Amino acid sequence: MDEDFAAAFGAVLRSIRTDRGLSQEELAFKADIHRNYVGLLERGVRQPSLATIFYIADALNLTASDLVAKVEMYRKQNLSQSR
Repeated sequence: MDEDFAAAFGAVLRSIRTDRGLSQEELAFKADIHRNYVGLLERGVRQPSLATIFYIADALNLTASDLVAKVEMYRKQNLSQSR
């Protein structure tokens, strides 16, 4: 179940990042996190801390609540399709 959250966050993060035309390195610099960590998040290998969610959201010009809402919507859509 935890993997579902990590995968959903990663998919949403990658989608938003690419829509904004940012590389993983550019996002990492803006969010003050390591570039490799962005890749791990996007692949669903790691889950972000609450602080990291805020840093990433700020770097993407979103609120943390908007970012989490997008992840929640993604999960709902994908869970309903898998049933």
